[in-house]
Amino acid sequence: MSTMIPRHGPDFGAKASEKTETIRSLAQLQAYAQQSGADVHQLANVADEASSFAWRIPAQLLKQVSSWTDTDPVLRQVLPLKREREAIAGYSPDPVGESARQDGALLQKYAGRALLITTQACDVHCRYCFRREFDYAASHEPGNYDAAFVALAADPSIHELILSGGDPLTLSSRRMNALIAAADGVPHLKTLRIHTRSAVVNPARVTSELLKALAATRLRVVVVVHANCAQELSEQAEVALQKLRDIGAMLLNQAVLLAGVNDTVEAQIALSQRLLSCGVLTYYLHQLDRVSGAAHFEVPDDAARGMLAKLRAELPGYMVPKLVREQAGALSKTPI
Repeated sequence: MSTMIPRHGPDFGAKASEKTETIRSLAQLQAYAQQSGADVHQLANVADEASSFAWRIPAQLLKQVSSWTDTDPVLRQVLPLKREREAIAGYSPDPVGESARQDGALLQKYAGRALLITTQACDVHCRYCFRREFDYAASHEPGNYDAAFVALAADPSIHELILSGGDPLTLSSRRMNALIAAADGVPHLKTLRIHTRSAVVNPARVTSELLKALAATRLRVVVVVHANCAQELSEQAEVALQKLRDIGAMLLNQAVLLAGVNDTVEAQIALSQRLLSCGVLTYYLHQLDRVSGAAHFEVPDDAARGMLAKLRAELPGYMVPKLVREQAGALSKTPI
C-alpha cells in the first residue's frame, strides 16, 4: 500500500513554523525580554543553559508572559530549570510505558484507536513533557508512514486515527495534507483526531491550506488542543481556534495539572471560562506523568481531588475537566 506521502523534496523534514522566532538559550531570552524593558538576569540563578532537553520557546508565547520570573504560569512551563537535573525516585524516562506498546510509528494503547507518531518536532518544549526522552529515532524512518498505514488498513477494528508527535502541525503543509488524505483513504477509519499545542503557541500555523484539507476529508475531525492556563490563550489563538470550529472540527482541551501554573481553583475556573470563549470544551486534566526532570510540577492527588470538588460546585458540568492519570498497560485513562 502506498500512502503517497512525500518523503523527499525541498520540504522534507521542514516545519511549517520554521519562520517563527524561537528562543533557544538564556541569552536569547534575556535579549527578548529587554526589548520590552524587562530584566530577566535573575533567571540566570535558576535556568539550565545546558539542559539535555533543549530550549525551545516561541516568541509568540512569550507575549503572554506577565512576570519575568520562574513563577509566571506561562514562563514556568517552558523555562529549563537547574532542578530538572535532580534524580528523584519514581521518575523515569518512559513513565507511561510507551516503548512496550510501540510498533514502528504506531502506538496502540486503547481499543479502536491507534496513535501515529508523525514527527519529533514541536513548536515548544514544555518542561513536563512525558515524551522529553522518547526514542523517536527508533520509531520509524522520518517521514515514512507506509508501514503504519499498511497496519491500519489491515485492522478493521481501528476506527480512530490520532496524529501526535511531537506536534503534527509542525509538519509542512504538503506532508500534513498528504497524511490527512492517506487517513481518508482507509475505509474503516471514521475519526481523525489531531493533538496539537501549535494552535495555542503558534496560531499562524492554522492556515487556509490546513483548513481546506480538514474541511475536505470525509472523516470526523477532532482537534485536541493543549492549554494549561488562561493566560496563554492569546487573541490570535482564539481566532485560530474559531477557524477550526468554522470548518466543523470538534475542539477539546487537555491540560496537565502543574504546581505553580494551574493548581488553584481560581486558575482552573479562569482556564475553563477562557476556553469556552474560544469555543473549546474542557476534556482532560492529567495528573503529571512522572517523567525524569519534572518532579517540581507534581501536585498531590488529595489536593487535586479537593480542587476538582470545588470546581464542580462553581462550574457547570461541561466546564469541569475529568481528572485522570495515564498508567502503563491500562486499558483506558484512570479516573482520580
